[in-house]
Amino acid sequence: MQYIQGKDRDQSVLFPQCLDQLITADSDVRFIDLFAESIQIPDFKFVTKQSIEGRPAYNPKDLIKLFIYEYLNSVRSSRALEKQCHMKQLAPDHNTISNFRRDNSKAIRNVFQHTVAIAKNFDLIGGKLIAGDSTKLRAQNSKKNNFNESKIIQNLEYIDKKLDEYTTALATADEDNKKIIQQEIDKQNSRKEKYNNLSGQIMDTGQTQISTSDPDSRQMITRNNITEIAYNIQSTTDAKNNIPIDYKVTNENDSKAMGPMVRRAKVILNTNEFTALYDKGYHTGSELKTVIEAGVHVMVAMQAVAAFAPDEHTTLINLFTTKKMIFTTVHSNKPLLQMEIGIKKANNAISIS
Repeated sequence: MQYIQGKDRDQSVLFPQCLDQLITADSDVRFIDLFAESIQIPDFKFVTKQSIEGRPAYNPKDLIKLFIYEYLNSVRSSRALEKQCHMKQLAPDHNTISNFRRDNSKAIRNVFQHTVAIAKNFDLIGGKLIAGDSTKLRAQNSKKNNFNESKIIQNLEYIDKKLDEYTTALATADEDNKKIIQQEIDKQNSRKEKYNNLSGQIMDTGQTQISTSDPDSRQMITRNNITEIAYNIQSTTDAKNNIPIDYKVTNENDSKAMGPMVRRAKVILNTNEFTALYDKGYHTGSELKTVIEAGVHVMVAMQAVAAFAPDEHTTLINLFTTKKMIFTTVHSNKPLLQMEIGIKKANNAISIS
């Protein structure tokens, strides 16, 4: 039976090949290399080792090539990337790769903004229609290590109850058991001090939650009322070639995100003559007001009517916002009604009976 045969690995080569000849002409690696070599490292403020003592540091251009390659090929693990790394006979270990990403987050963002500028220069970004949405990324923090005020109070009440039980048992215990009970009392007092410190942090910072393993992460709804300790990544994409033009890592839900993201898009595109599309999660009066005052045309999906709406026969079907907001409602026994509400009422509650 015949099979497709590859080249014999023991075959000698008459004329030595250079590394460039081993890469196909249409490989993504060539584009990555061309882009990384074109950037000026000092302009992006990469953190590099400056000392002349010891082993020299890796060139940030080589590491940025590796960083772009990993995202194009969906490789997130620094250890997995270490195994695949044969770039110019360089093989940085996973610590070097991980530290580069950690220490140069701002510089990497500057590189992203540079790619957007290049895309604008080659007319790849239309700047007429953009869309915004978010993605929840689970953090390295369990729900057990996420605390809010009510959870802390619940734990403190439980600890106080256990301390009362141990104190009562200590009064009637014999000498052999007193040491064991005292150890449990000390353990509960240590836990109580921990929760009191967490409560103090919440009061001092004004935050509603505290995550101990991944401090910036927060508990939020991901889908169908399922909650995770996560980050919320806001992103904006241009419609012409589906090119992302902006992103922002947050720890809040979508209700307060539309205004800041539209303002950032306005700066990036250097115009307010564009239309922004968002889903119903962004439908908030204060955010609509912010966008309208920025002079941007925005279209936001209408949220479903609440179960306790004053008129159960009222169905909200469309929301279009320009310099005025037009609410279109359909009544089962009334003709189509359109109400135009000025900017000043954008943040007010509206009731239609």
